[in-house]
Amino acid sequence: MKILLGTISPRRSSQTGPAATLLEGYIERCGRYLPVNHRVFANEDALLGFVEENAGRTRPALLLADSRGKQLSSDEFAGELGRLRDTGTQMLVLGIGPADGWSAAALKRADLSLAFGRITLPHELAAVVAAEQIYRALTILAGHPYHTGH
Repeated sequence: MKILLGTISPRRSSQTGPAATLLEGYIERCGRYLPVNHRVFANEDALLGFVEENAGRTRPALLLADSRGKQLSSDEFAGELGRLRDTGTQMLVLGIGPADGWSAAALKRADLSLAFGRITLPHELAAVVAAEQIYRALTILAGHPYHTGH
């Protein structure tokens, strides 16, 4: 399974700075377990178009970060990733943004809407949180001691 972390930002997010450095670091760490990439999309339609264009043997699973979504523990998130991987999902897209929230159509298309709490985060920071949680989930699935259960 491949994972794409897609961020909606009408302006190209800075590719430098502390958040970009952290994001790059977690994505690099994820590569020990699965191919994980990050891409910035100009709008929701571009991200949804990417999802539809990249259907392979299976349609990509779409998870959307939304403050009204389901809150999962790290272990539960790992379970979702493991379930998708083990049932043959070829690609998982985890979307961050847009600033005004996801449209009803995007939420309907999503396999899961998930929240990193009820707070609102800037896109760059939300992407770092998502990348760290993907890495944490992959280490949980691999039995690596990075996650100690708290």
